[in-house]
Amino acid sequence: MKKTIFSRAIAILGSIAMLVGVAACGQSNDSTKTAADGNGLTKVTFMLSWAPDTNHIGVYVAKNKGYFKQAGLDVDIVAVAQAGAEQAVNNGMADFALSNLTNVGIYTLKGAKIKQVMQVQQKPSAIWCSLASNKDIKSPKDFDGKTFATFGSNESDAVIRRMIQTDGGKGTFDKVTVGTSTFQTLSSDKADFGGFYATWEGVQADMYGPKLNCFSEPDYGVPGNADAIGIITNTKTISSNPNLVRKFVQATKKGYEYAYAHPGDAAGILVKEAPDANLKPAFVKKSMKTIVDGQYWGDPTKIKDGSFTFGTNDLKGTQEYFDFLAKADAYTDSHGKVIHQAPQSKDLATDEFLK
Repeated sequence: MKKTIFSRAIAILGSIAMLVGVAACGQSNDSTKTAADGNGLTKVTFMLSWAPDTNHIGVYVAKNKGYFKQAGLDVDIVAVAQAGAEQAVNNGMADFALSNLTNVGIYTLKGAKIKQVMQVQQKPSAIWCSLASNKDIKSPKDFDGKTFATFGSNESDAVIRRMIQTDGGKGTFDKVTVGTSTFQTLSSDKADFGGFYATWEGVQADMYGPKLNCFSEPDYGVPGNADAIGIITNTKTISSNPNLVRKFVQATKKGYEYAYAHPGDAAGILVKEAPDANLKPAFVKKSMKTIVDGQYWGDPTKIKDGSFTFGTNDLKGTQEYFDFLAKADAYTDSHGKVIHQAPQSKDLATDEFLK
């Protein structure tokens, strides 16, 4: 439950040098070479992007319900590597992983060859909060002059600055690097505000405390969708083994669709399939209820009548967010030089495996 909004970029900060080496030397591993187990199933590795949570739930459901097996796949769900899920997929250590299109864009600018093949989350869930006990903060303009609990990404700085300025403030703030969790950093008075997800930490705060006072990005001038969370793979895997990608995406899509339609049952599956995470059933159920009630994965009515295909990549919303980041000088190349041209969503994602 310590995952924060900054997991969108935290792995990037620690893996730039490693990524440069991979980009220069070629992939160190070939994720397109698949092996079969004793049952004739193709072995596939899926890497978590952080600790198991409801963002990953569709993969756990697909495994529990036998959707992967029916597709001829033996999927091993593994913990995130120290360098990050994106780096692991880029160098062939993992076939697939949970990430988001924002990270795909950032990594691609630094030389990675990865692409999103299914987008689960269709609208932002980021919330920027202070403790409710902090009476000095009533809206984002009150972040001015306060201390921001951050992992140091240019992206989050740009978001906070825009929110403050939209609310009438100057957009100036101090920063402190988060060492453990944002909750702990705020509670210890080392910072005044930080980032969370409404579908996870927001639920945690409501159920267990500490109570938060939160503000969402779209309400304060941040355009597009920053939280286009979905499934990524290597572009080499797409070109050389599209059948594998299609099988994995189809089975995973079925898992998420089941979770969206049966959130309580899916919550129980996640708790059972990820025992080391020590998740509380009531907490996971409320997280799923928040996702369903907020229609974070899409409008259920449109999914049911076929006017929206579950898993479709939001190229328009993500491009609006990327353009915003580019104008805020939030993008840098592998050498730390500012890049003014935004990544192009249409080049970073594909819907070809959804049907």
